[in-house]
Amino acid sequence: MSYTLEGDTGPWEVVVGLEVHAQVLSESKLFSGAATAFGAEPNSQVSFVDAGFPGMLPVINAECVAQAVRTGLGLNAQVNLWSRFDRKNYFYADLPQGYQISQFAHPIIGTGVIEITLGDGSTKNIGVTRLHLEQDAGKSVHDQHPSKSFIDLNRSGVALMEIVSEPDMRSPEEAGAYLSKLRQIVRYLGTCDGNMDEGSMRADVNVSVRKSGEEFRTRCEIKNVNSVRFVMQAVEAEARRQIEVWESGGTVEQETRLFDTARGTTRSMRSKEDAHDYRYFPDPDLPPLVLEQSWVDELKANLPELPDARRARYVGLGLSPYDAHVLTIEKETAAFFEIVAKGRDAKVAANWVTGDYFAALNRLKRDISDSPVSAENLGGLLDLIADGTLSGKLAKDVFEAMLEADESPASIVEKRGLRQVTDTGAIEAAVDAVLAANADKIAQYQGGKVGLFGFFVGQTMKAMAGKGNPALVNDVLKKRLG
Repeated sequence: MSYTLEGDTGPWEVVVGLEVHAQVLSESKLFSGAATAFGAEPNSQVSFVDAGFPGMLPVINAECVAQAVRTGLGLNAQVNLWSRFDRKNYFYADLPQGYQISQFAHPIIGTGVIEITLGDGSTKNIGVTRLHLEQDAGKSVHDQHPSKSFIDLNRSGVALMEIVSEPDMRSPEEAGAYLSKLRQIVRYLGTCDGNMDEGSMRADVNVSVRKSGEEFRTRCEIKNVNSVRFVMQAVEAEARRQIEVWESGGTVEQETRLFDTARGTTRSMRSKEDAHDYRYFPDPDLPPLVLEQSWVDELKANLPELPDARRARYVGLGLSPYDAHVLTIEKETAAFFEIVAKGRDAKVAANWVTGDYFAALNRLKRDISDSPVSAENLGGLLDLIADGTLSGKLAKDVFEAMLEADESPASIVEKRGLRQVTDTGAIEAAVDAVLAANADKIAQYQGGKVGLFGFFVGQTMKAMAGKGNPALVNDVLKKRLG
């Protein structure tokens, strides 16, 4: 069912496109050797190139180029073997050169596509227009002095990939799904860490509204939105604002806006510049970027398994599409599951990871990076279930103990005497004792109250402190009760 917003004049369709800035994972900046680590002291990672000193010449970072190509391949996009860097001229206090080196007319990556999955299980392809490389600006800090602003140039010159979508999204959910999927892809590829709270991935959200069947109306751009949730909220807030403007007889002006997360509204920032306002021209210090097809092919051959392929493989192992989706959302979760499932029943492994293990992490308010149970130890627990050492219930008891102590499940079993009893003689003795104490229940069971069978099982397991093998207990009881 298509998403629309109701206005006084009836339903309106929402049109969304995203421009995502993703910081390239690299040890140094796009055109200098300065470091890129997050959280360093202000202005401690700045070269003369980054600071815009006269006469300093940029030198392209080959790894940043490789990361952009890997991302393009992961987006099923066209890799352009010839691309060019341009100067985008504008004045801003934290842009020391007075221009940004970017790619305007000839980007390194052309058209591609991202498949998103929506809440109802349906899928949709969102077009990617381009991916281009550019350098980041510095950062203005306004809250450190009552009358002055400070400049931190640590980010100046950091490599960014700007990934521009087609205006193919039609709801906040689709925009959120697209951004989530893009973040997932670059994290699997290792080309961007996707840490939106640190600013290494942020989105400019282009929104317009129209009546069904109309051409596109004027769009507005909401700058630097730094979470999937805020992107979805910004889409709806801006769409509702534009509907009010159109229905009141006004005209939506093309402009750049900001999203106020506290109020859930957008507000005007500046009029939207066009390309000619930036006076683009080819950077005279950088020759065109020319790639060899053989080098691109080598990068493609060494790409890691991407989330869609991994999800399909998990379904092929017998997992439900839902479990496969949950296990592949985060790269770290998939890596954890791979270790747990290696050489074991994949479905059993998935049940434990998505069930007891996830529940424990939620309860303890921890995540996989801070997990109290290693993937190797959880896999070892499954081995003890498979070889009959532990019953399902005992396994849960051992798992709880594993959450408290950094020990292997085998060690916990031995120390606490939790090994499952599979000795038929011991089980028969326990069954006989239970039956001897419940002669009246036996008469009722044999008189037709077959539901009492569960009572006998429970009493036997209780007598054996939960250590009896459930299947053997059932077998012995069936024989004794006739």
